[in-house]
Amino acid sequence: MIQRIFLFVALHFISCSEGPATSTEKNIKKRDYASFHKEAKAFCKKEKFNEDYYFLIDLSVHSGKNRFYIYDFKTDKISDENLVTHGSCDVGQTNETKWEKAKFSNKDNSHCSSQGKYKIGKRDSSTWGIKIKYWLHGLDATNSNAVSRVIVLHSWTAVSNTEIAPRYAPLSWGCPAVSDDFMKLLDKKLQKTDKPVLLWIID
Repeated sequence: MIQRIFLFVALHFISCSEGPATSTEKNIKKRDYASFHKEAKAFCKKEKFNEDYYFLIDLSVHSGKNRFYIYDFKTDKISDENLVTHGSCDVGQTNETKWEKAKFSNKDNSHCSSQGKYKIGKRDSSTWGIKIKYWLHGLDATNSNAVSRVIVLHSWTAVSNTEIAPRYAPLSWGCPAVSDDFMKLLDKKLQKTDKPVLLWIID
Protein backbone atom coordinates (compact mmCIF):
# COMPACT_ATOMS: atom_id res chain seq x y z
CA MET A 1 0.00 0.00 0.00
CA ILE A 2 2.79 2.41 0.94
CA GLN A 3 4.57 1.59 -2.31
CA ARG A 4 1.41 2.40 -4.31
CA ILE A 5 1.03 5.77 -2.54
CA PHE A 6 4.68 6.60 -3.19
CA LEU A 7 4.31 5.66 -6.88
CA PHE A 8 1.18 7.84 -7.21
CA VAL A 9 2.91 10.84 -5.60
CA ALA A 10 5.99 10.38 -7.81
CA LEU A 11 3.93 10.19 -11.00
CA HIS A 12 1.88 13.20 -9.96
CA PHE A 13 5.06 15.22 -9.33
CA ILE A 14 6.48 14.29 -12.75
CA SER A 15 3.27 15.18 -14.56
CA CYS A 16 3.02 18.54 -12.75
CA SER A 17 6.64 19.47 -13.47
CA GLU A 18 6.42 18.62 -17.17
CA GLY A 19 2.81 19.66 -17.81
CA PRO A 20 3.09 23.46 -17.74
CA ALA A 21 6.10 23.56 -20.10
CA THR A 22 4.36 21.33 -22.64
CA SER A 23 1.16 23.35 -22.36
CA THR A 24 3.03 26.62 -22.84
CA GLU A 25 4.76 25.32 -25.95
CA LYS A 26 1.45 24.27 -27.46
CA ASN A 27 -0.05 27.69 -26.79
CA ILE A 28 2.66 29.52 -28.74
CA LYS A 29 1.00 30.60 -31.97
CA LYS A 30 2.34 32.28 -35.06
CA ARG A 31 1.17 35.84 -35.61
CA ASP A 32 -1.99 36.17 -37.67
CA TYR A 33 -1.09 38.04 -40.85
CA ALA A 34 -4.54 37.86 -42.45
CA SER A 35 -5.16 41.62 -42.23
CA PHE A 36 -1.75 42.36 -43.78
CA HIS A 37 -2.37 39.94 -46.65
CA LYS A 38 -5.78 41.50 -47.29
CA GLU A 39 -4.38 45.04 -47.32
CA ALA A 40 -1.44 43.99 -49.50
CA LYS A 41 -3.76 42.37 -52.04
CA ALA A 42 -5.94 45.50 -52.28
CA PHE A 43 -2.84 47.69 -52.56
CA CYS A 44 -1.33 45.61 -55.37
CA LYS A 45 -4.60 45.67 -57.31
CA LYS A 46 -5.03 49.44 -56.91
CA GLU A 47 -1.42 50.33 -57.70
CA LYS A 48 -1.09 47.77 -60.53
CA PHE A 49 1.60 45.79 -58.73
CA ASN A 50 2.15 42.06 -59.19
CA GLU A 51 -1.03 40.32 -57.99
CA ASP A 52 0.44 36.81 -57.78
CA TYR A 53 2.51 37.31 -54.62
CA TYR A 54 4.20 39.80 -52.30
CA PHE A 55 6.99 39.75 -49.71
CA LEU A 56 6.26 40.33 -46.02
CA ILE A 57 9.05 40.85 -43.45
CA ASP A 58 8.08 40.75 -39.78
CA LEU A 59 10.91 42.23 -37.73
CA SER A 60 9.12 41.52 -34.45
CA VAL A 61 10.16 37.87 -34.92
CA HIS A 62 13.48 36.63 -33.47
CA SER A 63 16.16 37.15 -36.15
CA GLY A 64 17.27 33.54 -35.85
CA LYS A 65 13.83 32.40 -37.02
CA ASN A 66 12.18 32.62 -40.41
CA ARG A 67 10.55 36.05 -40.80
CA PHE A 68 10.79 36.80 -44.52
CA TYR A 69 7.62 35.41 -46.08
CA ILE A 70 6.58 34.98 -49.70
CA TYR A 71 2.80 35.11 -49.71
CA ASP A 72 0.94 33.63 -52.67
CA PHE A 73 -2.29 35.53 -53.36
CA LYS A 74 -3.66 32.72 -55.53
CA THR A 75 -3.42 30.01 -52.87
CA ASP A 76 -3.74 32.38 -49.89
CA LYS A 77 -0.74 30.71 -48.31
CA ILE A 78 2.88 31.43 -47.46
CA SER A 79 4.77 29.63 -50.21
CA ASP A 80 8.24 30.07 -48.73
CA GLU A 81 10.01 31.66 -45.77
CA ASN A 82 13.54 32.30 -44.56
CA LEU A 83 15.82 34.40 -42.37
CA VAL A 84 16.43 38.10 -42.93
CA THR A 85 18.63 40.65 -41.18
CA HIS A 86 17.67 43.93 -39.51
CA GLY A 87 19.73 47.07 -39.07
CA SER A 88 22.13 47.60 -36.16
CA CYS A 89 20.74 51.12 -35.60
CA ASP A 90 23.74 52.07 -33.48
CA VAL A 91 25.10 55.18 -35.20
CA GLY A 92 24.99 58.21 -32.92
CA GLN A 93 23.19 56.26 -30.24
CA THR A 94 23.66 53.32 -27.92
CA ASN A 95 21.63 50.29 -28.89
CA GLU A 96 22.26 47.57 -26.33
CA THR A 97 19.36 45.42 -27.57
CA LYS A 98 20.25 45.61 -31.27
CA TRP A 99 20.51 41.83 -31.60
CA GLU A 100 17.23 41.10 -29.83
CA LYS A 101 15.00 43.83 -31.22
CA ALA A 102 14.91 45.90 -34.40
CA LYS A 103 14.82 49.70 -34.05
CA PHE A 104 13.63 51.95 -36.84
CA SER A 105 14.64 55.21 -38.48
CA ASN A 106 14.39 56.86 -41.89
CA LYS A 107 17.49 59.02 -41.36
CA ASP A 108 20.57 58.79 -43.56
CA ASN A 109 23.51 56.86 -42.08
CA SER A 110 21.44 55.64 -39.12
CA HIS A 111 22.05 51.96 -39.98
CA CYS A 112 18.44 51.33 -38.90
CA SER A 113 15.72 49.32 -40.59
CA SER A 114 12.70 51.24 -41.90
CA GLN A 115 9.12 50.05 -41.66
CA GLY A 116 6.59 50.37 -44.43
CA LYS A 117 5.75 49.35 -47.96
CA TYR A 118 8.42 49.27 -50.67
CA LYS A 119 8.32 48.89 -54.42
CA ILE A 120 11.02 46.46 -55.50
CA GLY A 121 12.85 48.27 -58.27
CA LYS A 122 15.73 47.73 -60.64
CA ARG A 123 17.93 44.63 -60.55
CA ASP A 124 21.55 45.69 -60.17
CA SER A 125 25.01 44.36 -59.35
CA SER A 126 26.16 44.05 -55.75
CA THR A 127 29.41 43.42 -53.89
CA TRP A 128 27.57 41.12 -51.46
CA GLY A 129 26.47 37.49 -51.63
CA ILE A 130 25.51 36.34 -55.11
CA LYS A 131 26.43 39.82 -56.44
CA ILE A 132 22.83 40.83 -57.16
CA LYS A 133 20.69 43.49 -55.48
CA TYR A 134 17.29 45.04 -56.00
CA TRP A 135 16.71 48.72 -55.29
CA LEU A 136 13.92 49.40 -52.81
CA HIS A 137 11.72 52.46 -53.21
CA GLY A 138 10.03 53.49 -49.97
CA LEU A 139 6.35 54.27 -50.41
CA ASP A 140 5.65 55.61 -46.91
CA ALA A 141 6.88 58.50 -44.77
CA THR A 142 8.70 55.95 -42.62
CA ASN A 143 10.92 54.71 -45.48
CA SER A 144 10.96 57.54 -48.02
CA ASN A 145 14.77 57.82 -47.91
CA ALA A 146 15.39 54.20 -48.89
CA VAL A 147 17.08 55.00 -52.21
CA SER A 148 19.36 57.75 -50.84
CA ARG A 149 20.26 55.44 -47.93
CA VAL A 150 20.97 52.61 -50.42
CA ILE A 151 18.56 50.30 -48.62
CA VAL A 152 18.46 47.35 -51.01
CA LEU A 153 17.41 43.72 -51.07
CA HIS A 154 20.53 41.57 -51.35
CA SER A 155 22.11 38.37 -50.09
CA TRP A 156 24.94 37.93 -47.63
CA THR A 157 26.98 34.76 -47.23
CA ALA A 158 26.93 35.25 -43.43
CA VAL A 159 23.14 34.75 -43.33
CA SER A 160 22.09 31.15 -42.77
CA ASN A 161 19.61 29.43 -45.06
CA THR A 162 17.98 27.66 -42.11
CA GLU A 163 16.76 28.79 -38.70
CA ILE A 164 19.50 29.24 -36.09
CA ALA A 165 17.57 30.40 -32.99
CA PRO A 166 18.41 30.92 -30.17
CA ARG A 167 21.39 32.41 -32.02
CA TYR A 168 20.75 35.65 -33.92
CA ALA A 169 21.24 36.53 -37.57
CA PRO A 170 24.03 39.02 -38.31
CA LEU A 171 23.16 42.71 -38.28
CA SER A 172 23.02 44.86 -41.42
CA TRP A 173 23.22 48.60 -41.99
CA GLY A 174 19.47 48.69 -42.59
CA CYS A 175 19.17 46.42 -45.62
CA PRO A 176 17.00 43.31 -45.53
CA ALA A 177 19.75 40.79 -46.35
CA VAL A 178 18.96 37.12 -46.92
CA SER A 179 20.93 33.93 -47.53
CA ASP A 180 22.52 33.31 -50.91
CA ASP A 181 20.21 30.38 -51.66
CA PHE A 182 17.07 32.31 -50.73
CA MET A 183 18.21 35.25 -52.84
CA LYS A 184 18.52 32.93 -55.82
CA LEU A 185 14.89 31.94 -55.30
CA LEU A 186 13.77 35.57 -54.98
CA ASP A 187 15.80 36.61 -58.00
CA LYS A 188 14.25 33.86 -60.12
CA LYS A 189 10.73 34.99 -59.16
CA LEU A 190 11.44 38.69 -59.64
CA GLN A 191 12.91 38.20 -63.11
CA LYS A 192 9.72 36.49 -64.28
CA THR A 193 7.40 39.43 -63.62
CA ASP A 194 6.96 42.62 -65.62
CA LYS A 195 5.06 44.32 -62.78
CA PRO A 196 6.56 45.78 -59.60
CA VAL A 197 6.49 43.55 -56.53
CA LEU A 198 5.49 44.76 -53.08
CA LEU A 199 7.82 44.26 -50.12
CA TRP A 200 6.34 45.22 -46.76
CA ILE A 201 8.36 45.50 -43.54
CA ILE A 202 6.34 45.39 -40.31
CA ASP A 203 7.07 45.11 -36.60
